[in-house]
Amino acid sequence: MKQRSPIVKATSLTLFSSNFSVAQLLTLTVLILGAIVILFPLIVVLRSSFTSPDSSFTLANYQAAWHRGNFWIAFANSTLVALGVTGLQIITSALAGYALARFKFRGKQGILLLILATLVIPFQLLVIPTFIILKWAHLINSYWALILPTAANGFGIFLMRQYFASIPFELEEAATLDGANRWQVLTRIMLPLSRPALITLFLFTFIGEWNDLFKPLVFTTRPELRTVQLALSEFQEQFTNDWSLLMAAVVISTIPVLILFLIGQKQFIQGIGSTGIKN
Repeated sequence: MKQRSPIVKATSLTLFSSNFSVAQLLTLTVLILGAIVILFPLIVVLRSSFTSPDSSFTLANYQAAWHRGNFWIAFANSTLVALGVTGLQIITSALAGYALARFKFRGKQGILLLILATLVIPFQLLVIPTFIILKWAHLINSYWALILPTAANGFGIFLMRQYFASIPFELEEAATLDGANRWQVLTRIMLPLSRPALITLFLFTFIGEWNDLFKPLVFTTRPELRTVQLALSEFQEQFTNDWSLLMAAVVISTIPVLILFLIGQKQFIQGIGSTGIKN
């Protein structure tokens, strides 16, 4: 067998060491191990969802889970609520964020700190006064009870404020000299330039509302208002022993948000990376 010459071996080692340092190899190893740890539960869920009681491959679990969970209604309700909350949060966050980024008025920093303080208050602490207000307005057991309580969010306002602050003020001055008013500057210049932040806010809000169980559980009792998470919770109570059926239901409920995130992941990363440029 032909052996490589020492020169060839030395060249190979030199190329290897130049391309991969010890630190890079350790980083790559840690990342691979982290990916395995993260993906392992997903693999277990997928494997269980395709397994029949006799341990053979089957698609019957998905068909049974779809019909028994009545996911058509749950998907429609979750989509309506998530889009409603997302649309309102984008509007409120854009308006408030623009005011905090561009307007000068007394108490602006105090308002910003107050908005940031709301991020540490869990919604569960506000559920009683929120429930009383919704009941007083006769909104319990309606879509509005699931949409209005989270129509504005401190995270969204702060996110948009940070992104607006990173946009050069000269662009706004040029538009003002051309005769644009504040509304036109916001809608025709600031918002188009803030597309990554808007997509980031959309993904955060939509996924959060899609996965929310607390509001539907507290503010609704009508079966026709059941969301995906309520369907999953009832599914688990009814079919606790059939793990394959439950795993199939979990996969079904996860597919829409997974597709949505994959579509917007590039803008999502850009939006997160650029919101802390300017204070």
